Amino acid sequence: MADKDESARVVAIACDHGGFALKEALKVALPDVKWLDLGTSGPESVDYPDFAHKLADAIRDGKAGRGILVCGSGIGISIAANRHAHIRCALVHDVTGARLCRQHNDANVLALGGRTTGDVVAKECVEAFLSTAFEGGRHQKRIDKLGAC
Repeated sequence: MADKDESARVVAIACDHGGFALKEALKVALPDVKWLDLGTSGPESVDYPDFAHKLADAIRDGKAGRGILVCGSGIGISIAANRHAHIRCALVHDVTGARLCRQHNDANVLALGGRTTGDVVAKECVEAFLSTAFEGGRHQKRIDKLGAC
């Protein structure tokens, strides 16, 4: 297991072929982020659940504190990620959604659509996601209820 303080600063990122270009653009646009790139490594067709599972495992194993997932629409990869009990993955389309998923839902993974979200908006969403804290309080009891499902 990685050092907890160090891994909290690491952001895992993974995608399928539909999200490859946006994943690469985010890494270039946000060079100060300590990325753990889990693939895919090209535009050839792959299965999004494989990459969602890799990212969930990296967070579970303490290799990263948060994650970014990208597929064509963001829908499939977010569904796959949310199959893991320790993941709260939010598919967002704008900065407000990225901020609120952290403030109210303590999301630890952000999903984006490579074919539906432009590079500039995606960068702004990731920045908001990484810089926003969970508010706790009244929201914590709701998060606690998610584990009861």
